[in-house]
Amino acid sequence: MKSGSPKTFILTVLLIGAAAGLGWLIYGQFQDRAGSSKSDRALRPVPVEVAQIQRGPIALQRIFSGELEALAEFVVAPKVSGRVKRVIVNIADTVKRGQVVAELDNDEYVQAVAQAQADLAVAKANVSEAKSALEIANREFKRTELLLKRGIASDSEFDAARQDQLAKQAQLKVAAAQVTKAESSLETANIRLGYTKVTAGWTGGDENRVVAERYVDGGQTVAANAPLLLIVELHPIVGVVFVTERDYARLKPGQLVSLTTDAYPDEQFTGRIDRIAPVFRKSSRQARIEMTIDNPQHRLKPGMFIRATVELARVPEAVIVPEQALTIRDDRSGVFIVSQDGRSVVWREVKVGIREGDRVQVAGEGLSGRVVTLGQQLVNDGSSITIPAEQNKTAAGREKVNTQ
Repeated sequence: MKSGSPKTFILTVLLIGAAAGLGWLIYGQFQDRAGSSKSDRALRPVPVEVAQIQRGPIALQRIFSGELEALAEFVVAPKVSGRVKRVIVNIADTVKRGQVVAELDNDEYVQAVAQAQADLAVAKANVSEAKSALEIANREFKRTELLLKRGIASDSEFDAARQDQLAKQAQLKVAAAQVTKAESSLETANIRLGYTKVTAGWTGGDENRVVAERYVDGGQTVAANAPLLLIVELHPIVGVVFVTERDYARLKPGQLVSLTTDAYPDEQFTGRIDRIAPVFRKSSRQARIEMTIDNPQHRLKPGMFIRATVELARVPEAVIVPEQALTIRDDRSGVFIVSQDGRSVVWREVKVGIREGDRVQVAGEGLSGRVVTLGQQLVNDGSSITIPAEQNKTAAGREKVNTQ
């Protein structure tokens, strides 16, 4: 066949057309398969996990961190200065109201008492002397008065006797006042001597308290009102927490509180809110809350760290779903409800209420049955689903029956 002949040209055109037709056919088949694959994926059920919607009580709780404080503190301090002779009690000892807990060296105060006693004796002797002088002046005045009436004594002698009588009466009064002063000085000296025995004389509260701190030892010299011991009341004990404005309005005196401590991690202690501060701290914008906790065996100690759980609100009958079931679609909260046959889901908008751990109170229409807790990001309203956990359970049951 010669090159460039009409037959060659026609054959080339036919070959090119056949190749183009074959390519178009292959392309069409590929497109059909791709569309079919997409359609199959769109209709394929989405595997999800589900949970049962519950009904029952739910509570709003808050956990606050704080510490324990003593209900009352009493600082034992001497009323006089001196050298500490001995401290009778030590840390953790129980002290009874009015008990002597320390003694000071009292030699100086004993000497002061002796001096006051001597001054009192001198004052009493002066009174006796003044009484004797007054008696003599009274007799002299009566004798002079009688002589004046007989015309033997002159008026000047009578006036002198009268003046001496009045002077002796004044001296007796001064002597009597000196006795009173000496008695007062003696009483003061005795009181100061008594102060060398330092007592724990608190007012109010329990009759017994516990020594929390000891500041001095025997042999040290202390000034008046210098602290010797710190005595605290531990039953009941006070828990202190600080709360923000968000929770402040929900707290009321008398509310029960459940407390835990690192010292007793497996135990819970019960208390109640006793005082709520009427002001907030400017630095932290928090208010002080005080709780009273029974502590009869003194197991809880001031300074311990606590976690206080307070129930702020309670709903006795609520619709409850796992927190994982909540989904946001178009800025709205909702859940996917599983149909009765377990093959599809329906979107339900809900209003979220109290949260308790991983449980959430919800309100809305058609909330019954089961909700999707995992895989909801892959489904829409009306989507087909499959629940692998139930299928696996069914398959395992069938296998067990077959083996039997």
